[in-house]
Amino acid sequence: MNVQKRNFIIIWFANFLVAGTMTMIMPFLSLYIETFGDHSDAYVQKWAGLIFGATFITALIMSPIWGRIADKYGFKPILLINGFGIATSVFLMGFVHSVEAFFILRLFNGVVTGFIPTSLAFVSSQTAREEAGKKLGTLQMGSVTGTLFGPVLGGLMADAFGFQYTFIITAFSVVVAALIVLFGIKEQKKVKNEKAIHYSRKTILGGLLHHRLMLNVMIVTALIQIGNFSIQPLLSLYVAGLTESQNVAFLAGLTFSAAGVGNLLFARKWGKLGDDIGYEKVLGALLILSFIFIVPQAFVTSIWQLMICRLLFGIAIGGMIPITTALVRREAPVNIQGEVMGYNTSFRFLGNIIGPMFGGIVSGFIGISSVFILTGALFLLGFGFLYYAKRKPVQDFEDFLAEESRQTKD
Repeated sequence: MNVQKRNFIIIWFANFLVAGTMTMIMPFLSLYIETFGDHSDAYVQKWAGLIFGATFITALIMSPIWGRIADKYGFKPILLINGFGIATSVFLMGFVHSVEAFFILRLFNGVVTGFIPTSLAFVSSQTAREEAGKKLGTLQMGSVTGTLFGPVLGGLMADAFGFQYTFIITAFSVVVAALIVLFGIKEQKKVKNEKAIHYSRKTILGGLLHHRLMLNVMIVTALIQIGNFSIQPLLSLYVAGLTESQNVAFLAGLTFSAAGVGNLLFARKWGKLGDDIGYEKVLGALLILSFIFIVPQAFVTSIWQLMICRLLFGIAIGGMIPITTALVRREAPVNIQGEVMGYNTSFRFLGNIIGPMFGGIVSGFIGISSVFILTGALFLLGFGFLYYAKRKPVQDFEDFLAEESRQTKD
């Protein structure tokens, strides 16, 4: 087995572990907050959104920094820092007794978070452009498979053993994933092109903000995450309103996993289709499908109806991360791919910050059901941005950066 294939298998399995264990805690996040005291529903919903999004505040800042370091020293050290850092912060979360302490740990978690985005960048950097979509879609299946089983297992464990032990087991599993990377991965260093232009941070950021396609892809990336994450911290509360069962955490886990099933079934197919017919076309179709499948979730009257809608929504949303990552991979010069993908990850984290807060605020004022409708509109807005970029003349990003660099020097 060659090094590239072995690396891919190891990263796939590590993603499975990290995604599975990290999603163990998602179904009962709001329920965990309720154990800190006798609080109103509005208070719990507000803090659920804030705590869910807290990690992404510091992650947004750190992502391009880690990306630039990865371009210089490699992705493996960043994966290890992320892995062991996440494990430490999650372990401590099991021992907090206030929302403020929980919030602070989530902020700290963001400094070292991003194991899965970094692994996407790592695999992308060692994959040919013409098959990046298929490869990243296959890798996405690893994290989705973990996401599929994680919420169900987490819900069962929370109901059976309590929240604290679930945090401890989660931390231990992430340590295992980090150790697998430490001893199993052999990173193939990129061959440096002596003639390659060395771009400053200012030039790269300026290029991203002024290049039409890249800017719109970044905006669409943020909108996708806002739409995806706005409801997630509130889903267990929404499930609780649809059932009289005592096993709310378990049922919430099943509902989370329904989207994971759709994601698992189609992530690789969307990536391969993007390789064949163009990433922009597939991304546009997925944005429309996401709108069609998320709005009906506001009108369900039973758990099984919600699960079907979540399954269909998962089919659409699952292809967006590999497609946008492959698109950025296609446009970015080899010597700065880590940093460019870091900025793309920052936009994802920006969406992760806004989404839970947006969902919490909207649900607090006009109810959880309305969150599905308003986030559906965001997917249409994302389609509009992408459609605008496609109608304009094509700009080569590397040439665009070179011009930006020359103007900066002048």
